[in-house]
Amino acid sequence: VQLQASGGGSVQSGGSLRLSCTASDITFDGRAVGWFRQVAGKEREFVASIRRGEVNIYYYGDSVKGRVTISRDNAQNTVYLQMNSLKPEDTAVYSCAADVSQRELRKGAASYWGQGTQVTVSS
Repeated sequence: VQLQASGGGSVQSGGSLRLSCTASDITFDGRAVGWFRQVAGKEREFVASIRRGEVNIYYYGDSVKGRVTISRDNAQNTVYLQMNSLKPEDTAVYSCAADVSQRELRKGAASYWGQGTQVTVSS
C-alpha cells in the first residue's frame, strides 16, 4: 500500500500551493491522515494531521500554524494541504501518511506513507 502525494512545485515567497494525498488500496475513513516535510540532512517535521469523527480533530505544527489548512474529501479518498504565505524555509519534500492512531501518526510512526512531493519557495 502506498499513498500518492502530488501538487508540489516552485513558487515565490508569499505564494500558495495545494498538496493532495490519495490512496488506491486503503480508505482514509477511520484513519488519521497527515503531512510531514523533510529537508535533506534534517529530521522529518510534522506539518498537519486530521482525523475524521463526530468532530474532526486537527493538529498543526508550530512552524506552519495559521498558514496551512488540512482538509479531506471522503468521497474522493483524498486529503489536501492548502499552504498559503509560503516562505523559503517551507522548502522541503512533503509526504503524506496515514494511521488508525493520530497519536502514532504525529510521532512519525504511521503505518502508511507516500513518496513525497517537492515544494520549493524562492525569495
